[in-house]
Amino acid sequence: MRGKDIYISMEYRKKSVRSADLMGKKVLLRCDFNVPLDKKTGAITADTRITATAPTIRFMLDRGASVITCSHLGKPKGNADPSLSLTPVAARLSDVIGSPVVFGSDITGPETRAKAAALKPGQTMLLENLRFDPREETNDPVFAKELADLADIYVSDAFGTAHRAHASTAGIAQFLPAYAGLLLEKEISIMGKALNEPKHPFVAILGGAKVTDKIGVVSNLLEKADALIVGGGMAFPFIRALGGSIGDSIFEGDSIDYCRSMIFKAAALGKPFFLPVDAIAAARFAADSPFQICRSDKIPDGYMGLDIGPDTQSRYHDAIAGAKTIIWNGPMGVFEFPAFAGGTATVAEAVANATDSGAISIVGGGDSAAAVEQLGFSFRISHISTGGGAALEFLEGKELPGIACLLNK
Repeated sequence: MRGKDIYISMEYRKKSVRSADLMGKKVLLRCDFNVPLDKKTGAITADTRITATAPTIRFMLDRGASVITCSHLGKPKGNADPSLSLTPVAARLSDVIGSPVVFGSDITGPETRAKAAALKPGQTMLLENLRFDPREETNDPVFAKELADLADIYVSDAFGTAHRAHASTAGIAQFLPAYAGLLLEKEISIMGKALNEPKHPFVAILGGAKVTDKIGVVSNLLEKADALIVGGGMAFPFIRALGGSIGDSIFEGDSIDYCRSMIFKAAALGKPFFLPVDAIAAARFAADSPFQICRSDKIPDGYMGLDIGPDTQSRYHDAIAGAKTIIWNGPMGVFEFPAFAGGTATVAEAVANATDSGAISIVGGGDSAAAVEQLGFSFRISHISTGGGAALEFLEGKELPGIACLLNK
């Protein structure tokens, strides 16, 4: 990072809110308040996404701005679903920042416009769920202009939605000067530097259920990393591409040619490409299912691989030791079931140990973030991304519309 700008590559050198004139201004802040809710009570079960953007809010309030926060929650599909209202988020946000939060229940309607106009410096507001309006997800320019008319400046702190070209993430930048918030600044500077200026050895770890979710990511990381480690369900198409028997393990038949080409690409580049050598295979997808340890390329019919085996765990642990840059996206198995959490726990511990020894470690959002949190390693990771799909597209090297729209240096 240089000065007040973010360095990733030329297209991602964006102006930070640190460089904006905030005194007396109204700021529309796009947040990612897509928090998990208890299905029975509707209560917020984890407020990490709220606390993560609090520093940006406080920064702007302290510099004389009034802040109008906005976000989506869930998938209401353009309908006002009371179970997905941001009302509980307003209450929790008020507790987090230590001051009242005005609520705009009609998004850009007359009540909200009046409340926004009445905001004084140092005050905060939250709009109702943006996706209650069908124009949000279609990036409708009229809706984007209605949002823009509430404020003088636009700031994005929503890395988790930066891969979506919606009215509040991209369209609004046509009408207001647009800056990166402190959280977004951190996300793209840390991840960008890891990809473009990594300390070596650079080890990339990919897991999760499907290889098709990470097709572009595998290819891009093979170009940049010194070694690639693959686990989880996405390993099985690679094993099948090499002629292995994978029993009833998760498998996408149309990915075979791609997997074979990535194995050949790794060989041509002289990059180690780690695949599981053994697996913990279960008879059923259940926490209490009978299981056995077998070779990953000789899983019996009627069994499915639900975790990497002990030999693979040891091998992956050793491959991560000594790394100076680590990017990890996707668990090694079904970590939600204790019997099949060992592989993910071993990798998490190895990443944490490397971090303790000076490595930069980045864990992608989604299941990876949930795993390190659940397993108790989150405090020993350099950076845990707040974006799942956005982190994947970033690692793939795609231009994210919610970042591309921000002001360049």
